[in-house]
Amino acid sequence: MKKAISKNKFYYFFIALLFTISLHANAEDSIAIIPKPLSMQIQAGHFVLSNGTAITASSSNSDFKESIRWFIDKIATSTGYHLSTNKSSKSSISLLLNKQADTSLHDEGYTLKVTPSSITITANKAAGLFYGLQTVLQLLPPSIEGTTAMQNVQWTIPCADIKDVPRFGWRGLMLDVSRHFFTKQEVEAYIDQMARYKFNTLHLHLADDQGWRIQIKSLPQLTQVGAWRVKRTGRWGTFMPALAGEPTTDGGFYTQSDMKEIIKYAQDRFITILPEIDVPAHSLALIASYPNLSCTQLPYSVNAGGRGYERNDNALCIGNDSTFTMLDKIFTEIAALFPNPYIHVGGDEAYKGFWDACPKCQKRMANEHLKNVDELQSYFVKRVEKIVESKGKKLIGWDEILEGGLAPNATVMSWRGMSGGIAAAKMGHHVVMTPWDYCYLDLYQAEPTSEPPTYGLCRLSDSYNYEPVPDSIDEKLILGGQGNLWTESVPTLRHAEYMTWPRGIALAEVYWSSKANKNWNDFTTRLEKQFPRLDAANVKYSTSMYNAVFTPARIKNSDFGVTLTTEVKGLDIYYTFDNTNPDNFSQKFTGKPIQFPVGATYLNVITYRDGKPIGEQINITKEVLSQRLDEKHHVY
Repeated sequence: MKKAISKNKFYYFFIALLFTISLHANAEDSIAIIPKPLSMQIQAGHFVLSNGTAITASSSNSDFKESIRWFIDKIATSTGYHLSTNKSSKSSISLLLNKQADTSLHDEGYTLKVTPSSITITANKAAGLFYGLQTVLQLLPPSIEGTTAMQNVQWTIPCADIKDVPRFGWRGLMLDVSRHFFTKQEVEAYIDQMARYKFNTLHLHLADDQGWRIQIKSLPQLTQVGAWRVKRTGRWGTFMPALAGEPTTDGGFYTQSDMKEIIKYAQDRFITILPEIDVPAHSLALIASYPNLSCTQLPYSVNAGGRGYERNDNALCIGNDSTFTMLDKIFTEIAALFPNPYIHVGGDEAYKGFWDACPKCQKRMANEHLKNVDELQSYFVKRVEKIVESKGKKLIGWDEILEGGLAPNATVMSWRGMSGGIAAAKMGHHVVMTPWDYCYLDLYQAEPTSEPPTYGLCRLSDSYNYEPVPDSIDEKLILGGQGNLWTESVPTLRHAEYMTWPRGIALAEVYWSSKANKNWNDFTTRLEKQFPRLDAANVKYSTSMYNAVFTPARIKNSDFGVTLTTEVKGLDIYYTFDNTNPDNFSQKFTGKPIQFPVGATYLNVITYRDGKPIGEQINITKEVLSQRLDEKHHVY
């Protein structure tokens, strides 16, 4: 009898042990935090969020209060629970500021400890506590991102010990609101999406040829004229210019009151707004409002999205003193409105032909002993820097501000590759890295024939595998980086979301997580678990990482062959040449380059996982693939 009892005890102990191991494994599998924390240890057990859970703080700091209010509202929306602030609760979430700073956490780091009865977030600053709360949300089931209260969901959080510190202090996204205007509510929705992945900077491109988007009270023409253009729909770059007398109904702008609300909304989520007024080029909306500011002083309408800008009269006249008077007024109001320590002045893509032919610009060059128009642009940037600094701000500009000599205290945003950032860093200047081929979110993210029309190519893996700090450069000079969403071909918020995510998620990890913690296969596994969260939040995103990648190459003694790959491992690729739609009964790609049979003009491809289609079907012609053989970069 004793032996039987002993065996039963062992049996039940063994079952309990297996159950505990299973729970632990499931918890570890379910955790898919992005950006990846610095360190994480999974513990046994779960914390259960309930209507009786309390959230408390160790300080009455106003930032804490706003974060707590935000979190309570977030939880109430998706769960129906109304968390209390009663410290006597048996189940609690505690936000603790370190009385003595933990230097390893810096200003935005945090520690997070989850036990069956409590969650404790500790940080040096309020920002770290907010980021800890974002991680708590990612530990909850995906339905936590829903917009209505969900029933019959177990709101459990696996027990864990997490320490998390960002690698870079500048983690941004740029939204171009000039080419297409986004409402205050749409910008705030974009801010919420950024906050989920711990971005801390939203760069707003507020002025360009196609629209002036911020109220300047001393210059009412800027929004009366510059904020509006004629309505055109279709493919950007093909639109007709404004016809005589045609109404300008397309556009909009933010009043200063609107912008203050956006700034406050962002601040409550520990995001700062970087304003950009792009000068001296890309200034047609400004020139349309005040024609005396260009070299020709001809009347223009705001660009409706017509072809090209390369030789347009869209650059300010540097020989005209009224240009600098105007900019002083603009930057006075911009500096007073935006708390960000920087003002972005653009400085990119200036066509200098009008300066070459302008008597005022030539006189300025002679008086200032400037050798060429590159030095004239440098003169402009240095003079604008003095204006910006007189307002208590620092100047940042695109890497063209290096041309002709860099302004003394300027920070460079390097977009034409890494070289501009490298040159600026070697001169001791701070740099924000945003090279277009890794960070431009308006580029194709998959096979162009399957995507809405745009230009260039930047796959998800390109964004993730990019390293912001070049060899031989002091990392302290690299402030961080950002992804840039230019909106020529992005007319709606839904498409802005599609172009941003998930490449923006990849960049979030690039700028937050330690270099040693980055791993592509691990990232894609975690990313797939983010998709249900985005679905719950009604955020549109691309799944192009599942699509086939086409690589044509010459084959000896034949025409050419095509290799098919995928960004995500473990997918099967099926194809046809007979104009039929492929499925998992079609020819399977085995790794050897395939060739078009005689007479075949189309290659149709689809990807599967575990016997089910997962990627989009892509139909591509032999002619398109053949053309790519002659291109320098032929991997699509």
